[in-house]
Amino acid sequence: MIVATGNPFISAYVQSDWFGKGIFWGLFLLSAISWWVLIHKAWIYFHMRRLSNDLTAQFSEKDPLGLQFIRPLKGRLLEVPNPFFEVYKTMKQHVLQVISRNHLYIPSQETALSEADMGLIESQVYAAMSSQTKKLEKNMFILSTVVTLGPFLGLLGTVWGILVTFSELHQKGFAAASNASMLSGLALALATTVFGLVVAIPALVGYNYLKNAGREYRRDLEDFSHLLLTAVELHYRRPDNAKTAPGSH
Repeated sequence: MIVATGNPFISAYVQSDWFGKGIFWGLFLLSAISWWVLIHKAWIYFHMRRLSNDLTAQFSEKDPLGLQFIRPLKGRLLEVPNPFFEVYKTMKQHVLQVISRNHLYIPSQETALSEADMGLIESQVYAAMSSQTKKLEKNMFILSTVVTLGPFLGLLGTVWGILVTFSELHQKGFAAASNASMLSGLALALATTVFGLVVAIPALVGYNYLKNAGREYRRDLEDFSHLLLTAVELHYRRPDNAKTAPGSH
C-alpha cells in the first residue's frame, strides 16, 4: 500500500475494477512488445552496418568474383542479416552459372557475357535486393500498431473511468457517494490517458528512426548493387564487335 500511495499509476491500478485492470495490462503488454522490437531492430541495424562496411571494404572492382566472405552464424533470435552479402552471393552464383553455360554451348569462346546475360544477372540481383528489403521491414508493423492502439486504449480507460464515476454518482447521489469511489474513477481516467501516451510516444519516435535508417540502408544497398553490376560488366562483358566474326562481311 505504501508503494501504491506513492505511485499514481499503481494507485490507480489497485483502485480500478477488473475492466480497468485489463486496460492497464493491455497497455503494459503493448509497451513491452514495442520496446522489444525497438531494441532488437536497433541492435540488428548496428551490426548489419558493420558487416556491410566490412564486405564493401573487401570488395575489389578488379576481381568482382574473388571475394570470399562468410557470414557469422548466431542463434535464431540474434542472427544478424547481411543484405550486402546475400546480394553479392546471388550475383556471383548467377555470373558463374551463365559463364559455365556459355562455355558448354560455345567451348571456344572466351569468358564473356552478352547483353542478354547481363540483363538476366541484373534482374536476379534486383530480385535479391527486393527480397532483402522486405526482410528489413519485418515486424515494423508492430510499432505502427502500438502508435495507433496505445492512445486508443488510453482513451478507452478515460471513458471507462468517467463512466464509473458518473455511475457511482447516479446510484448513490452526490451526497452519499464517497470521495474514494469518485477519485478512483477519475484516477483511472487520467492514468490510462497518460500511460497510453507514454506507450505511444517512444514507439512513434523509434518507428520514424527505424524507417529512416532502413531508407538509408536501402540506398546503400542499391549503390552496392550498381557497383557489382558495373564491375561485372566491365570485367566480363563481351564487346559488341565480338558478336560478328572477323571477315564475315
